[in-house]
Amino acid sequence: MNIVCIGGGPAGLYFGLLMKLGDSRNNVTIIERNRPYDTFGWGVVFSDATLENLKAADPVSAEQISAAFNHWDDIEIHFKGRSVRSSGHGFIGIGRKKLLNILQARCEQVGVQLVFETDVSDDIQAATDYDADLVIASDGLNSRVRTRYADTFKPDIDMRECRFIWLGTKKTFDAFTFAFVQTEHGWFQAHAYQFEPGMSTFIVETRDETWKASGLQHMSQEEGIAYCEKLFAPWLDGNSLISNAGHMRGSSIWIQFPRVVCDTWVYDQTLPDSRHVPVVLMGDAAHTAHFSIGSGTKLALEDAIELHRSMQAHPGDLAAGLQHYEDVRSVEVLKIQNAARNSTEWFENVARYAEFEPEQFAYSLLTRSQRISHENLRVRDDSWLEGYEQWLSARAGVDQSQGRPLPPMLTPFQVRSVVLKNRIVVSPMAMYSCVDGVPGDFHLVHLGSRAMGGAGLVMVEMTCVSPEGRITPGCPGLWNDAQMQAFKRIVDFVHQNTDARIGIQLGHAGRKGSTRVGWEGGDMPLAEDNWPLISASALPYFDGVSQVPQAMTREQMDEVREQFVQAARRAAQAGFDWLELHCAHGYLLSSFISPLTNTRDDEYGGTLDNRLRYPLEVFRAIRQVWPDTLPVSVRISAHDWVEGGITADDAVEIARQLRDAGVDLVDCSSGQVSADQHPVYGRMYQTPFSDRVRNEAHIPTMAVGAIFEADHVNSIIASGRADLCAIARPHLADASWTLRESARIGCTDIAWPQQYLPAKRQLETNFERAAADAQAGGK
Repeated sequence: MNIVCIGGGPAGLYFGLLMKLGDSRNNVTIIERNRPYDTFGWGVVFSDATLENLKAADPVSAEQISAAFNHWDDIEIHFKGRSVRSSGHGFIGIGRKKLLNILQARCEQVGVQLVFETDVSDDIQAATDYDADLVIASDGLNSRVRTRYADTFKPDIDMRECRFIWLGTKKTFDAFTFAFVQTEHGWFQAHAYQFEPGMSTFIVETRDETWKASGLQHMSQEEGIAYCEKLFAPWLDGNSLISNAGHMRGSSIWIQFPRVVCDTWVYDQTLPDSRHVPVVLMGDAAHTAHFSIGSGTKLALEDAIELHRSMQAHPGDLAAGLQHYEDVRSVEVLKIQNAARNSTEWFENVARYAEFEPEQFAYSLLTRSQRISHENLRVRDDSWLEGYEQWLSARAGVDQSQGRPLPPMLTPFQVRSVVLKNRIVVSPMAMYSCVDGVPGDFHLVHLGSRAMGGAGLVMVEMTCVSPEGRITPGCPGLWNDAQMQAFKRIVDFVHQNTDARIGIQLGHAGRKGSTRVGWEGGDMPLAEDNWPLISASALPYFDGVSQVPQAMTREQMDEVREQFVQAARRAAQAGFDWLELHCAHGYLLSSFISPLTNTRDDEYGGTLDNRLRYPLEVFRAIRQVWPDTLPVSVRISAHDWVEGGITADDAVEIARQLRDAGVDLVDCSSGQVSADQHPVYGRMYQTPFSDRVRNEAHIPTMAVGAIFEADHVNSIIASGRADLCAIARPHLADASWTLRESARIGCTDIAWPQQYLPAKRQLETNFERAAADAQAGGK
């Protein structure tokens, strides 16, 4: 084949090298705009795992790269005058120029043609000149080829919030170093690492508004660098910061990171001679990942490896090979980009975590991308993690004299007078198994078994305050004393036989009521005997399918508020420990909050303040009749997943108003408000909402959504992203999920907090008696 690579960065060079090694008959030409053996930039990093991939692809160049790299295991974090150091992270630093020089020399050695100082402005002309069968667009972040065929590639470019400057220094660091400095204008952070003897990369980053407020946008390049030297003088030990971007003027050296995602990576180009020649994106032309996870070079090299591998796997069928390359790499790249997005947002929002103590700040930084979890940290640096667990346990008031520290998920948590033995909550899940709103034996077994399964708090599903407020005919209610007595039976069982706490979630279905039970068609109206619906506005859930609700009158609002009050009174009579008000998922109170479902023009519509007015009114009313010693939480939809709906920014403001009204904790769910929603699912996908609400609105939170391992819970609690974790489906599959997950991470003999020892002894006594009775009965 005749192959032309436009751009001589790591992607183009490595692909050209592999194609020539794979078949010496391939004619490979790499066209680079810079001079021979010249490049800009400082050090680049990639992991030990990436080096192993290079060794498998080309042992010769891998050996040369290995001989040139600087390796470190430690990460050191400087925050609030303290230093926290963790080991076992395994990274490689190498000068970008050195890496390219190695690859350039290796390409020349095997016969790849390198054409320097040639700026390709027309890829069709380049393909024609070199009689190309394949064109690789490895022309970088500002790819002209990608721009030319944007209608096909459909690039999505997201310009991020921070400005950064890429510098060097002769100060050498023996660890990957993060340093944070607070100024009167905001936070600055440095990312520093040694990449060759006597030289380190030193990246300075800050939010765009901080950069402007500091006056950096009006400074010359020299003035801006001097400003950074002064900020980070404690870590430079008298060394200066150096720029190698002399071609840039003034503040233009400070750039914002563009996150690039392309819909497709292959374009079928037609040359003037009517030949069809594929153009393939590679490296930064196809995708970018923020420098804070050090994966740009890794992605470029692994693109090259996979394209070569895909073409080898489809001999004689170039189109199939290119499609395989796109299919495989687009998924792998998205995984990295998701991690990079998490990392980017963390560094964009350092102020969110500014109140953390250095220990938790460091843990939060280390786990920011969600690629490194609690147990992964244990593998990397067990002693550091155990020390952090001890610190966290001590803050939770745990007596550690009996052994190893508790993992974060098993530390106690107190709200008002209620102390939960651990951070696990059995999430409220609709069971559709009540008759006339009365819970029976099913709920006794369902809730009782999960309380015995180790969770700290077991929540009853949304319990409706009136017959008309039910979602389905099978939903529980608390509008009469028969229902209260049935719930009291369950509550008494939990209190008498376990050390779990039990809570109830009160709600009104609103426009999502009068529907079938889940397995007969969720959210679909009943086939017959429908009851009338009310909502904030007269908008059906499914247009043309669902019943159109009546927009609530003031009289109806008074009536429903009183129904909530009476239900709260009955919940207290039944002995519940915890009350939650359901203001999420498009049900009645949620329908007031979201602009998608509230189009009122009175004092309950319009602004967010107005839309919150009625839900807050209901909360204040139930708070007055609910025991002052017991907590009330509120579940919200922190994002509607629909254009024009509630966003995470709104969720923070909602939480602030709930906090000011006296709410004890915000349960952060999302969606289910509109049938037009498009959620972005994934592991712990709703936890970022909890993180923002907790650390920006300064109120305890509960995280929920695709949390299914002890490792998830430990990571969330330890990093301060939530105070509790609600686990739903895993508890349906395994009532003893908490006990089993605890055992899986080695906690079979945990150090119980002192206040739980009597309950523990009572449980042991109960089990011993039960065992003796069973043995006496021949079982």
